[in-house]
Order: sequence, then C-alpha cells, then structure tokens
Amino acid sequence: MAITANAKKAHRASLKKHVFNVRRKRALTTAVKDVKKLIPTSTEEAEKSLSTAYKAIDKAAKRGIIKKNTASRKKSRLAAAIKRAKA
Repeated sequence: MAITANAKKAHRASLKKHVFNVRRKRALTTAVKDVKKLIPTSTEEAEKSLSTAYKAIDKAAKRGIIKKNTASRKKSRLAAAIKRAKA
C-alpha cells in the first residue's frame, strides 16, 4: 500500500483514470460488436455504424487504451468484413 502522501495521491489519481479507461474500452467493444452483429444482416446499416466504431477506436487509441497499430488493424478488419459481405 502507498506510504507517502505523493504515492497516496498518485494512487487516487490512477483509480480515477481507471474508471475513464474502463468506460472508454467498454464503448470501444460495444461499438465493434454492433458493427459485427450488423454485417450479416444488412451491410448498409453496418456502414452507418462503422463511423461510430471508428470514433470509439480512435478515442481509445488517443487515450492510450489500445495502441495505434491495434486501432488501425481493428478499423481495417471491420472495413474488410463489410466489403466481403457486400460481394
């Protein structure tokens, strides 16, 4: 456990940041799941929700929840899945 005052304050700050990070990651996973769920049924709806998924992915990458290459890989695979479903 933290002993010094600085360590206690850092621990409090990390707990607050943890809440934001968990919320951001949950938003990311739900957005990606929504797109994946829509791909087999209607590609038009999937394309519309793709922008929200891109936004969630980019925000997670910006906050450092996922890495930049992971974000680009996720976006690329979602777009490729929609393209495959169209064909």
